[in-house]
Amino acid sequence: MERNLARQLGQTALPVLSATGVSKRFGRRTILEAACLEAGAGEAVAIVGENGCGKSTLLKICTGLLVPDAGAVEVRGRIGYCPQDPGVLDLLTVDEHLELFGRGMDLSADEALEAGHRILAELRFPVGDRTVASRLSGGSRQKLNLALALLGEPDILLLDEPYQGFDHGTYVNFWDLVDAWREAGRAVVVVTHMLAELTRVDRVVELTPVQRPPFGRPARRPR
Repeated sequence: MERNLARQLGQTALPVLSATGVSKRFGRRTILEAACLEAGAGEAVAIVGENGCGKSTLLKICTGLLVPDAGAVEVRGRIGYCPQDPGVLDLLTVDEHLELFGRGMDLSADEALEAGHRILAELRFPVGDRTVASRLSGGSRQKLNLALALLGEPDILLLDEPYQGFDHGTYVNFWDLVDAWREAGRAVVVVTHMLAELTRVDRVVELTPVQRPPFGRPARRPR
């Protein structure tokens, strides 16, 4: 179910991400059934819903990490994905992460470090910290996780509760950055439980749990 908020765009945003009729099962359990998601350039979209309704699964399908059982996903541009659990390597330092991920985006080491340091500074992370990832706090690991998603200036940001572990100041700053990313023409999709912040996005997509049949076999009708 999708709800339009009071904020209105001056013009219809160019769709850069479109997922229609997406369904996904894991074994006998249906996680998503005919789910839809669309995001346009310069638009911020929030995905909300109770635990287990498929929010993270939908993002993984949009990134191509999971294949849907039904439906289609169209992407126009490059995706930056920030998973809920930090996808960092315990034995690498922050700069080593930036250089490694930058190589995958055809960035030189210097380009990756310059861009990564700028992003980390915006997230209030101490630039140049030589601590390996396993020794970083949960909030610092999540800042690195988000910085890696932003590396290379992707057109589409898919962010799965990216602020977990952030202190209050960085959390507030995150939503200011969402505004800046929108103004830069990026599509931003954020999975969030923070309902008070929904006024900061253009649209809200609410996922609901798939209705499951009751346990046991249906009773036979009397003849």
